[in-house]
Amino acid sequence: MPDGAQAVLHVEGLKTVFKVRGGEVHAVNSVSFDIKPSELLGVVGESGSGKSVTMMSLLGLLPSPPAEVREGRVMFDGRDLLKCSPKELREVRGLGVGFIFQDPMTSLNPVFTIGFQLMEPLRRHLGMNKTEARKRAQELLELVNIPDAGQRLGDYPHQFSGGMRQRVMIAIALACDPKVLIADEPTTALDVTIQAQILELIRELRQKLGMAIVWITHDLGVIAGIADRVMVMYGGQIVEQAPVRELFAHPRHPYTRALLKTVPSVLGKRAAKLNVIEGQPPMLIETPASCPFRPRCVHAVERCARENPLRRPVGNGHDVACFRDFDASGAVT
Repeated sequence: MPDGAQAVLHVEGLKTVFKVRGGEVHAVNSVSFDIKPSELLGVVGESGSGKSVTMMSLLGLLPSPPAEVREGRVMFDGRDLLKCSPKELREVRGLGVGFIFQDPMTSLNPVFTIGFQLMEPLRRHLGMNKTEARKRAQELLELVNIPDAGQRLGDYPHQFSGGMRQRVMIAIALACDPKVLIADEPTTALDVTIQAQILELIRELRQKLGMAIVWITHDLGVIAGIADRVMVMYGGQIVEQAPVRELFAHPRHPYTRALLKTVPSVLGKRAAKLNVIEGQPPMLIETPASCPFRPRCVHAVERCARENPLRRPVGNGHDVACFRDFDASGAVT
């Protein structure tokens, strides 16, 4: 990642709510972050922490109603995506920002061939004719290491394995050479062997194409292996953000520390119990007025119940939303 490079995507004060019977769910609360060219930003947190909703809010991918992006700015290519019309957003999707969804079987249309689905964005966004689009579609399948690419263009999604379908989704997301690729837990449903192949593929494509990548996952092991920087989310907000090595070496938020402790170790007793984070994530029926992690935090103090801490810098590129702190030995201060 180039030092001092200008952000390719700038998000500021993003707030997203879902209108439900009897009230609202405040799913994303004042989220702000940047991503620079060629950077891989890992986004981690439990289910319901706001990871996917945040990223889908950027491109208008949430159904409205019930979703409503209430505040914020999302600057991409000199314009605010939250102020774009539906037509303008359709031009950004795929052409400027690619998106890989969680489940390739439900994301791919079962009644159209793989070739048709690969060629559609090429013809729509790049104006290619059928011959040009087919040639490019074959190149894309070869790029993601699908054998007999030319013949497989005529196959349907059900004729591909889970790992191959995920490769097709990556190929579709890369079709128009986007500046930013958002990958929403793309390896969750895959076995570890296929997962390793997909991760290696992403590394190769990132090096070859130089795009910025946002990688959403529950798997801290994956993040440790591929990310430049990590953003930890809880309760619809960012609680910690740091370079990947710094975060794993010196986690400063109690939630981050608790997450890292849940990762099973290959050392020590084989029968050791797994660590868990006691309690449940917050319901978010209103904007948090106190620290959302407080009910589950063993280090909470009285102030945590009165205020929701703002993120503050604690090191080079490292910030945390917590009133407490941890020294180098891990002791709370």
